[in-house]
Amino acid sequence: MEISTTQVNATTQSSILPTATAGSEISSDFETFLKMLTVQMQNQDPLNPVDSSDYAVQLATFSNVEQQVKTNDLLKELKSQLGLTGIAQMADWVGKQARAVAPAQFDGSPITLLPSPAPTATEIDIVVHDSAGYEVTRFTAPAKSDAIEWAGVTNDGFPFPTGQYTFEVESYDGDTLLATTQAAVYGTVREVQKNADGDTHVVFEGGTVVPASDVSAIREAHS
Repeated sequence: MEISTTQVNATTQSSILPTATAGSEISSDFETFLKMLTVQMQNQDPLNPVDSSDYAVQLATFSNVEQQVKTNDLLKELKSQLGLTGIAQMADWVGKQARAVAPAQFDGSPITLLPSPAPTATEIDIVVHDSAGYEVTRFTAPAKSDAIEWAGVTNDGFPFPTGQYTFEVESYDGDTLLATTQAAVYGTVREVQKNADGDTHVVFEGGTVVPASDVSAIREAHS
């Protein structure tokens, strides 16, 4: 029986590439590869033997695949370690207030808003929506990026229910609506976590989750 170099190469690569994802699988594939190579040598045509350089090519090919898989595993491990390091560095965020464009949890304490009006706006309306998306109130403010404290009370002075609220900024030039954007807010950080893709996220009180890269400021929580 004759096994050609092409057949061995094709069989070896098809058995290696889909399964070479861990050290134990690489070892198993390498043993299989050596057995196939031995069978090839034992059953080659004596009158037309396989050139020794072909064996060297097969061994080099497998070695390259093996080294590439090991390199990939090391890179994955390094990425995981760097991700854990990043979480450790952000551990002191927990309990502090972070600023991001996201819904805010209202629990009776004022919420700090940071609008970003259109450059040519002469005034802005802050439109407050509840967690269901309904507009619950609105108020007019100067067209500035200064922080605004929302007390969370109705026009009659009654507090709004506890829950999540979103703050839209409508920029006006006179009566003309120029743009509608969402205001950044400060919220208390409950947790910092890493998802399955290795990305770090911040979890706010109330359950809002945003990428850590979207946090633009950190401050001490109000006492």
